[in-house]
Amino acid sequence: MLELMKSRQLLVDQMLTRSTRRFPTKIALVNKNQRVTYNDLQERVNNLAGWFQIKGIAKGDKVALLLFTRIEYAECLLALARIGAVAVTINFRLQPNEIEYILNNSDAKMLIVDHDLTSTIEPIRENLPLIRDTIVIENSSSDPSNYSYKNIFSNTYYPNFVELEDDDDFLIVYTSGTTGKPKGAVLTHKNVYLNAMNYSLEFGLTKDEVQLITTPMFHIGGISALSMVMLMGGTSVLHEKFDPENVLQTYQSENITYSFMVPSMWNMLLEHPKFSEYNLTSLRVLCTAAASTPLELKKRLMKHFPNAGVFDTYGQTETSPGTTTLKPTDSLNKSGSVGLSFTNVEIRVVDEQMKDVPNGQVGEIIFRGPTIMKEYYKNPEATKEAFAGGWLHSGDLVVVDDDGYISVVDRKKDMLISGGENVYPKEIEEILYTHADILEAAVVGVPDEKWGETVKAFVVIRGGKILSEQEVIDYCSGKIANYKKPRYVEFVQELPRNAAGKILKTVLRKNDSRSLTNEVQR
Repeated sequence: MLELMKSRQLLVDQMLTRSTRRFPTKIALVNKNQRVTYNDLQERVNNLAGWFQIKGIAKGDKVALLLFTRIEYAECLLALARIGAVAVTINFRLQPNEIEYILNNSDAKMLIVDHDLTSTIEPIRENLPLIRDTIVIENSSSDPSNYSYKNIFSNTYYPNFVELEDDDDFLIVYTSGTTGKPKGAVLTHKNVYLNAMNYSLEFGLTKDEVQLITTPMFHIGGISALSMVMLMGGTSVLHEKFDPENVLQTYQSENITYSFMVPSMWNMLLEHPKFSEYNLTSLRVLCTAAASTPLELKKRLMKHFPNAGVFDTYGQTETSPGTTTLKPTDSLNKSGSVGLSFTNVEIRVVDEQMKDVPNGQVGEIIFRGPTIMKEYYKNPEATKEAFAGGWLHSGDLVVVDDDGYISVVDRKKDMLISGGENVYPKEIEEILYTHADILEAAVVGVPDEKWGETVKAFVVIRGGKILSEQEVIDYCSGKIANYKKPRYVEFVQELPRNAAGKILKTVLRKNDSRSLTNEVQR
């Protein structure tokens, strides 16, 4: 009876099980020279799940993944889901101190790390008291403190039955906050499963889908892409990093039908000198998200991918992530909009008293539905604030037109998005404020042709001190991930403020001169 009850749940690993029954010999995953069928993937996931249990990983336990995008990433996610354990995905671009916080805050008992990333862990290994075991993929080290991932499959294991419900935790994805420390968004099996169903429905995905995943798997966007195509029984081709020519080659050689990338990646693809040399006629769905897609970019995509429709989507980690999409039929007549809500996502646009605002007026977009996160891990205050009034507050300001189409007019709490990565100014400002010669600092996002947005810091130097732009940038090295470091620094005499003393970042963005001063003395 328990197994029957479990089969009725919306569980992530059941996506694999059901597609395996339908298409056992079909290729599920491709990575470099590896091609894994659904049946082979099912067997490896069972083996890995059983090994996790032998090592003491039980329902609710946290296992951290510090990996590049590869087949083993998918295996770990599915195996942990099968035994009710919780995957903690970590951005491999973070600095050791940032990774240390996430590992300790998440209560992770085990770490699975790519061999090429082990050097990131070494400086903090002694500061991780909860990590009992470290498993290294492609381990060439004789370090006895690490397990080799490959050796796990030298023996055969099979998982013991675990009673699971779809409201059980599946994933913790950390998203940086403006108050400094990142917050762990807890996503359930149901969240991720229904998000996959939403995307499949909106995009019209089928069992014949062949997608290319260039989005890192530590992002909810990468996990969403994997799950929605696996749900349909399609094939996912994985790239460990974004390389425009490799993407073009893969489009042609694998007959890719679906591809998701952020606007800056699409732009780099179109600008590649060999773009016209490849046959791209197999593509039928292009998806873009994570930042506003300029109309001119959409027009270029339509021109160069004549058989494909462009879907412009909007969401956030806390919503698993999809909430709205602008379909190809509306790309031109509703330019600037992120479209209409997904089928299972309920949306309102409200004022500060949570009263609905009229169409055409700016308000905060809030969400409700089965794809909304459960909570922020071990952060009841942030959870309570996020769910005030029984809805998830995005912090994003939007406008709804008379047809119900949504346009985002400002992002939550001054966040900027550079190359698809969320960057929060407060985190960078706190680093800058630790410099002895910096009196004040304010960080904003400024337009960038390659990345969509990039980081600019406005700095007030202490009297009598001298700093160069490069010195400020170099100071951030090793303290925060490279993509968060300022690319531009402008030295000013003072920062604009309102009557309450709050820095007016809107003024800084408006007055962005880009006439950078190499050296300033006050």
